[in-house]
Amino acid sequence: MLITRTFGTLVILLSWIFIVQCQPLSTDSRLYELAADVSADRIYDDIQSLVNFGTRHTLSDTLSESRGIGAARRWIKSTFERISDDCGSCLEVRYHRGMVRAGESRRIPEDTWVVNVLAIKRGTQYPNRYVIMAGDIDSRISDPLNAKDDSPGANDNASGMAGVMEAARVLSRFDFPVSIIFAGLSGEEQGLFGGKFLAKTALEEEWDILGVLNNDMISNIQGIDGVIDNRSFRIFSEPHSSTVDEQKQIWTRFYGGEVDGPSRQLARYIHKLCVNYMPELNPVLIYRLDRFGRGGHHRPFNDAGFPGVRIMEMHEDYNRQHQDIRVEDGIEYGDVIQGVNKEYARDLTAVNVISLASLAWAPPPPQNVMIGGAVKPSTTLRWDVVDDKEVIGYKVYWRDTTSPQWQHSKYVGKVSEAVLSNVIIDNYLFGVVSVNKEGNESIVQYPKTLIPRR
Repeated sequence: MLITRTFGTLVILLSWIFIVQCQPLSTDSRLYELAADVSADRIYDDIQSLVNFGTRHTLSDTLSESRGIGAARRWIKSTFERISDDCGSCLEVRYHRGMVRAGESRRIPEDTWVVNVLAIKRGTQYPNRYVIMAGDIDSRISDPLNAKDDSPGANDNASGMAGVMEAARVLSRFDFPVSIIFAGLSGEEQGLFGGKFLAKTALEEEWDILGVLNNDMISNIQGIDGVIDNRSFRIFSEPHSSTVDEQKQIWTRFYGGEVDGPSRQLARYIHKLCVNYMPELNPVLIYRLDRFGRGGHHRPFNDAGFPGVRIMEMHEDYNRQHQDIRVEDGIEYGDVIQGVNKEYARDLTAVNVISLASLAWAPPPPQNVMIGGAVKPSTTLRWDVVDDKEVIGYKVYWRDTTSPQWQHSKYVGKVSEAVLSNVIIDNYLFGVVSVNKEGNESIVQYPKTLIPRR
């Protein structure tokens, strides 16, 4: 009797161990550590250094060592190089440029080189697959052609650029299967030219971009509406790619997916990570490409068919944006460093850090996700398994058609098909992710075709 009971206990124990080993972790503890490593003081110091260049207007001085966009981009490049030196030359640091011809934009009256600064942490397994964090180098005041007067651009957008450099410092100590690009983009205020040139290169070189995280104004907590909020921030994303063809439009009309394009899935991914790993913050999904009638440097990537979002403060102060530095009727105008909240900039930078790391550590997503279940009591999903040893299985997500975020999920193991019993296909939207043992997930892949009828 004792032997039988012992044997039975052993079988149960071994079965439990097997189940635990086959299940992904619910969280990756490394992400908590990465978020905690982000320094508010370092970000503030970098914002101050950028402000000290006086103006970073795209048309400003490129030869001075202390003033203008030329000095600013050389300083950014040297900062990336110092970060690389500290990690044993782990970053590929270089300029990336394109020429804007006179008359191509009303805001560029003469031939002008637009120069980006890139620092690339090359992926160990998928070097041509990328996640990108971007901030803007340039600044402007009231007159978009005024390249002479002081244009500190502390919040817009020294804060985003400083966040990119801090993210490079924190993440440079780790290796990732996927490449991470830390990008300082120029020419944003003159027509999003830095992003256009980099997106063009990505197309020409056939980069596989998982997502672009554009950080534009991440340090202001006091809005012109009088609200002070150091906990909420916005994630802007377009509903679906502007490059979809007629066949995909027909699919969307009959089978759903109007708000399930790659950029919207990226936004949900960031939102979920923030809720799980930084619950003190309140991420807000904004169902728009950008603010009403306005634009940012994720748009050129979206235009090229790549997923990209804008991360920024919740409440803007328009008196501090694109304004000559002055006082009128007791109101202070100008984007000066006194409007910067370094702790808030740290928090939003940390959101980027955990998002970049999770995306870069995550396994490749399942491909060719298909769905079926019309006039049936259950929904079936099918996909091509990923040829990657880190993939331990797959998870199916579903949500109400009116829900902004995925509500339900089921880990289904290392299979290529899952049936959700008594989950009616008419009433929900669905997606599938790959999962590794650390719990990192790929971005949700929305079904693109129907399962063929047999």
